[in-house]
Amino acid sequence: MQQDDNGLAWQLSSYTNSGSCVEVARPPGTVLVRDSKRRTGPRISMEPAAFADLVDWAKTHPA
Repeated sequence: MQQDDNGLAWQLSSYTNSGSCVEVARPPGTVLVRDSKRRTGPRISMEPAAFADLVDWAKTHPA
């Protein structure tokens, strides 16, 4: 886990083997998602339930 300047702890997806994937931080009440290659780039903010739904969908729809 990597901590950024804002005190957020970012976790790299466990499904990556190249280091180029998504990272997730979980501050209270939300889930933040960012591109691991562009750590200072934009972030997506999601409600925890919506993120859980996205993860469940991704597990059944491999790339």
